[in-house]
Amino acid sequence: MAIYFNKREIVVPGQLLAEGRYQSSVGTYDEDGRVFSALVGLAELRGNTVKVVPLEGVYIPREDDLVIGTITIVAGNNWKVDIGGPYLASLHANNALRRPYDEDISVYFGIGDLIAAEIISFDRNSGPFLTLKGRGLSKLEDGMVLDVGPSKIPRIIGRRGSMINMIKDQLRIRTVVAQNGKIWIQAPNFDILRVAVKAFRMIEDEAHTANLTDRVARMISEELDKLDGKSDKAVDMPEPEPEPIAEETAAEETPPAEESPSKASESADETSETDSEEPVEKEVTETEEVSEE
Repeated sequence: MAIYFNKREIVVPGQLLAEGRYQSSVGTYDEDGRVFSALVGLAELRGNTVKVVPLEGVYIPREDDLVIGTITIVAGNNWKVDIGGPYLASLHANNALRRPYDEDISVYFGIGDLIAAEIISFDRNSGPFLTLKGRGLSKLEDGMVLDVGPSKIPRIIGRRGSMINMIKDQLRIRTVVAQNGKIWIQAPNFDILRVAVKAFRMIEDEAHTANLTDRVARMISEELDKLDGKSDKAVDMPEPEPEPIAEETAAEETPPAEESPSKASESADETSETDSEEPVEKEVTETEEVSEE
């Protein structure tokens, strides 16, 4: 038995990875008891199973995948859903609604609506079939969708959800990470949304590197510190000095004898307007499995 690669080493098609009692898995093939890479990606060993995680590639549907898609067609009691890649998915009303339901199913989901669904079956001739009957499966409203390489999704999720849970905890965001390379993000404000997008892009760009979770966490912490600094600076801004009106008031209390009533009235009006001016404070707005090491 022998292994011919280092952990998370980038390998190429045809490269010998292992021989002996090792088993081939995703991204590899077996030939005469030897395991070879079938694509360009990161080689990994789990027990005695060898797999290669692709660095790039289009999304190929699989049963039980969580996907995010957009309704493109409403026909009879079916919706057609764009989930990326070469196949349109189908969602039957029976797999989305409780009976009885309206004959016009467009009242539930219309063209352009975004949904989080699960693939219950996949046939290359008819395309994937979806369901919304499951925990967390529903129409997605508000928020935004970020597209990343489908091959990077396991790294974004992390081992037992370590990476995505860290991001959600630090930023206090809601998110759905789907196997088809789409991430739905709902953040409390634009600044937090910007940091979340930066974190996901960082993982996508550096998915092949080690200690990524720690570096992403550090980046998020630094960005949040910057936001706190901006907030403190805005709160600590000195208020504008009041206009010196004391002398004018005193003068008005003892107007010259020859001052006309109309002039005194104008003076009082000016003082009243000055006294009503208050400094305006600026409002400070703050704006989800491949092994991970």
